[in-house]
Amino acid sequence: MPVEPLICADTATRVSSVLNRDVKQFGKKHMFDASEETCWNSDQGTCQWVTLDFPHTVKVSQLHIQFQGGFSSRLCTLEGCRAGEELVKISDLYPEDINAMQISFAAFQVEETVLDKLKITFENSTDFFGRIVVYHLGVLGERL
Repeated sequence: MPVEPLICADTATRVSSVLNRDVKQFGKKHMFDASEETCWNSDQGTCQWVTLDFPHTVKVSQLHIQFQGGFSSRLCTLEGCRAGEELVKISDLYPEDINAMQISFAAFQVEETVLDKLKITFENSTDFFGRIVVYHLGVLGERL
């Protein structure tokens, strides 16, 4: 089965914070709009995160992420669960502090996991104030 993008208009997303609460300029929607001009920019603080509640059960096989260099995370923790269950740790990822798109099978590994909810926690920001800037976030796999 070929991999396909799993994030769609019906995917419920949440983020830990938005810089200055300015969702129009820095909101979560900008991670998914395919524009090189826009991004999600978190406010300062440790352990920023993104959650994705998929409308259907999915099997995740790839994660694509593009940070702004200097505002990335040295450690990302992936957690997931089926509907109605508690989140469990899937894996740790160690992305590079670069502007380029990073794909899970190239830069880091994601174990194939069946889930309804995915949480990505940015544990260790390269920014002194703990801010994270993400231009693109993609989750690929199969819809079940």
